[in-house]
Amino acid sequence: MNKEKILIAADHAGVSLKDILKKAFADRYDWIDLGADGSQSVDYPDYAEKLANAIADGSAKRGVLICGSGIGISMAANRFDHVRCALCTDVTMARLARLHNHANVLALGERLIGDLAAQDILKAFLDTEPDQNERHVRRVSKLSR
Repeated sequence: MNKEKILIAADHAGVSLKDILKKAFADRYDWIDLGADGSQSVDYPDYAEKLANAIADGSAKRGVLICGSGIGISMAANRFDHVRCALCTDVTMARLARLHNHANVLALGERLIGDLAAQDILKAFLDTEPDQNERHVRRVSKLSR
């Protein structure tokens, strides 16, 4: 059975959580790691762009972005029309981001969320399929005009 490929990227403030999530879900997903790889300061918009470009070229359909708060990297990702990035801090947000908003990228803030909570949020995000109800599809279509 082929595992789904999931993109993952982080700036220097998200590298530790990135590695924890990859390890925790290694049995379920093939991770495409777009960096960063260490604690040297880097710019989060660069990693959001790498992930957005990888979605555009078909490398994977979904991804995870991590920075210190999750705010900057989610804002950077949402500059791209084909990305619907949701910054989530709990399981309900992650489930609804997928279900109602058809989010294809999850943003997390390493400095604001614990490792176990992040794993629960990621599981909810990856396990939830978008609701194809007409009202959700109509609303999502208006996000990328």
